[in-house]
Amino acid sequence: MSKTTVKDVSTESTESERADAPRTVGGSRAFALLLVITGAAGLLAAWVITIDKFKILEGKVSGKTFTPSCSINPIVSCGSVMESKQAAAFGFPNPMLGLVCYGIVICVGMSLLARTRYPRWYWLTFNFGTLFGVGFVTWLQFESLYRINALCLWCSLAWVATITMFWYVTSFNVRNDFLRAPRPVKNFLGEFTWVLPLTHVGIIAMLILTRWGSQLWA
Repeated sequence: MSKTTVKDVSTESTESERADAPRTVGGSRAFALLLVITGAAGLLAAWVITIDKFKILEGKVSGKTFTPSCSINPIVSCGSVMESKQAAAFGFPNPMLGLVCYGIVICVGMSLLARTRYPRWYWLTFNFGTLFGVGFVTWLQFESLYRINALCLWCSLAWVATITMFWYVTSFNVRNDFLRAPRPVKNFLGEFTWVLPLTHVGIIAMLILTRWGSQLWA
């Protein structure tokens, strides 16, 4: 993976570009596919959670109880998470935000596959969006572990997807000098970007195991 991320930029000038035009940058096929895959994973999670949320609401109206398929035990319980107040942090179900945001990520990845190039402001805006995403899922992780006391597997998939895209987009911007960083940092990201999302997800996994341990499989 480290070999594919070193050259995930496309800065060659084209005849249509003027010499004084703002610098634009595209991404390699590997980087584009990473965005498409992580966006699709997040979109799938948001879609399933949205459908299950509708079924829960329908069950309350009809008097029937609906249990999501990913509600395995009292700890691994998607239903408990979906019915919590944290599941509608902005006044509407969180997965509805995911349907939009993950869809945007897929569109960016697909445009890169078509060799589209973007200026610095676009990449920084995209990076800010992924930063907001990783900040939001970090809050949700804390609430899930220490307030709701339940874990949603589909939410976990969205967490991993968001964390991965954040670190790779940040690495992309640093290596293209859109975000300033010391040369050693740029060199590290050129070869070992994969270490950052792997470590991040590993820490979350350790927190989950520390919090519930064998109860996850009880």
